Amino acid sequence: MTIEISGALARAGATVVSGMALGIDAAAHRAALDAGGATVAVLGTGADVAYPRAHVALHAEIVERGTVLSELPPGSHSHGGSFPERNRIIAALASVTIIVEAPFKSGALITAERALELGRDVAVVPGPIDSPQSQGSNALLRDGAHPIVAVADALTLAGLAPLPVPSAPRFENDGEIRVWRALDDGGATLDELCARSGLPVAQCLSTVTALELRGLVECALTGEVRRF
Repeated sequence: MTIEISGALARAGATVVSGMALGIDAAAHRAALDAGGATVAVLGTGADVAYPRAHVALHAEIVERGTVLSELPPGSHSHGGSFPERNRIIAALASVTIIVEAPFKSGALITAERALELGRDVAVVPGPIDSPQSQGSNALLRDGAHPIVAVADALTLAGLAPLPVPSAPRFENDGEIRVWRALDDGGATLDELCARSGLPVAQCLSTVTALELRGLVECALTGEVRRF
């Protein structure tokens, strides 16, 4: 749901703001980038410090194609309160705060609380009532947050209209279909594409080149292949 909502918002012209943490944050940034949209990462470290380290590549891509913000000096590492503190900045930047999943005592609930203090809209994707990961977010729903039960709900709340869905492209062979379907879950490196599509490296590379020449995919500077 994070990928679908963030991608739709980015395609409709919204800027997706999050904290570049593992899980939902990273999925939101990645979906916005894959949609060719704008995204802002607010960090609990210095703006030049990728945290977690697993997000070094994501951090570099947001620097290149989006915006990275921090109130901490360059080179600063995180401390106990730096992440809750950055959440108030996320809340202040966003006209709408959407909580996809949040257990009790989570950073997402801190962001929602700060957003409510600022008089901003807070929305929630409902989760299973027996899931600890959804207890905090479901409590927000109980207390009056906007429910997001379809992607259109998020667009409406943000005052945006969905872009027309482009017609499906025409493919010239089975290899193109397999590469295209391999990109269903977002961008991928050539090695990842080969694994997903089951094509040999040479055939996968020539297929990507053919799709790129027809304007169906692009090859980023990071080496990632993604759909236009």
